Amino acid sequence: MGDFLSHLSLGFSVALTLQNLGLALVGCLVGTLVGVLPGVGPIATITMLLPITFGMPPVGALIMLAGIYYGAQYGGSTTAILINVPGEVTSVVTTLDGHQMALQGRAGAALGIAALGSFFAGCVSTTVIAALAVPLTKLALVFGPAEYAALMAMGLAFAVVLARGSILKSIAMTILGLLLSTVGTDLDTGVERMTFGYAPLSDGVDFAVIAMGLFGFAEVLRNLDAVEERDVLSATIGPLLPSRAELRQSVGPVLRGSLAGAILGILPGNGAVLGPFASYTMEKRLAKDPSRFGRGAIEGVAGPEAANNAGAQTSFIPLLTLGIPPNAVMALMVGAMTIHGIVPGPLVMSRNPSLFWGLIASMWIGNLMLLVINLPLIGVWVRLCRVPYRLLFPSILMFCCVGIYSVNNSPSDVVFTAGFALVGYAASKVGFESAPLLLGFVLGRLLEENLRRALTISRGDLLVFVHRPICAVLLVIGLLVLVIAVLPAIQKGREEVFTE
Repeated sequence: MGDFLSHLSLGFSVALTLQNLGLALVGCLVGTLVGVLPGVGPIATITMLLPITFGMPPVGALIMLAGIYYGAQYGGSTTAILINVPGEVTSVVTTLDGHQMALQGRAGAALGIAALGSFFAGCVSTTVIAALAVPLTKLALVFGPAEYAALMAMGLAFAVVLARGSILKSIAMTILGLLLSTVGTDLDTGVERMTFGYAPLSDGVDFAVIAMGLFGFAEVLRNLDAVEERDVLSATIGPLLPSRAELRQSVGPVLRGSLAGAILGILPGNGAVLGPFASYTMEKRLAKDPSRFGRGAIEGVAGPEAANNAGAQTSFIPLLTLGIPPNAVMALMVGAMTIHGIVPGPLVMSRNPSLFWGLIASMWIGNLMLLVINLPLIGVWVRLCRVPYRLLFPSILMFCCVGIYSVNNSPSDVVFTAGFALVGYAASKVGFESAPLLLGFVLGRLLEENLRRALTISRGDLLVFVHRPICAVLLVIGLLVLVIAVLPAIQKGREEVFTE
């Protein structure tokens, strides 16, 4: 307990500096803004802002990027409630009852309970991160190269299963990501691989190029392709604080949603997205009158919003303790850490404790900032909801081009980014999701490095992955997840869940 408190005091001493408070505020504001503006998500925003973080201290850069991620969860609920358009994937469930409450003149209560539920869940999940950080890091230190290779293989299996759409398509995108990660110079032999004699590829495909192409440029193309329909609320918003009766109705859903979101957020392969869906289903089954759901039940807003924010924050656990990104946003965080010369994983806590605990402490501060930002500025967010997308996309493209050029001062990077944008757009048209590709790319380099190291130590004996108990367990879990997911009954249920 003494160590835990000393770690937290170190974290707050870092997070409460004037510069880091300012960066946390900027991250929370930008995150809320991108959550409010439909079509501009945290993935595209973080990829645009990655080049800006080059000149920042590592801890400040990560604090700002983390603020954008969990701030977007708050902002997404605003558009879901007011205009029936989820600003984020995780806010889809909030539209079901949140917008109905708004049409009944109870938009203020819906927004208020979404903010309060998110604040509570954020504080709980940050406490979970702080509590699990030390034991999980000690466990990770027991891991050798073979265990890390098995862990990453399991992570890729979860990424395939939890991605939307066909499992075969998810596997194909993951394999494409793995192949892209091998482009460049072999670290052991110095031989160029899959560069086709093109000099700019000798250092490999840049992470920022893939991320900005698949999620920055391609997102613009996807949104321009869609018909823009916004039913902006014209009725009065009403009081922002829910009534006592509504607060009593919301206590249970917020507690259960926080727990469900915190557990699912730790799962590799974007388990955080499942949190709000699981919470909504749970509340509907526990309700005395399930018919109220979809007609303005406040429990249908409170539970999913709590799960949404809890999952967003606990997804930092595998990243900070094991160095494994569980979703596309965390893959971008890996990219940001690598750019700053930090190798994600268990050694971050011992080698750079101020960064590790500073980031965790900043999450408590960020949640408080978001509560203060969201409720008083609701009028501003309502006006921003009316901004047409055709005015946003030129500035997004400009930021992306300037950002990607500034990484290496290379025009070819901009051309490659445009190429990946076309790949991402075309893939989405035929039902291929981009997130498994990015996860495959990030984990591919780490997987290859640890696999080759494990085989070097064992002198090429593949049985090392069976003889070591932790390896065997992780590989069996990954294999079971894939086998279960392809069973006809499970596959049908999975498709129904993602369709809903």
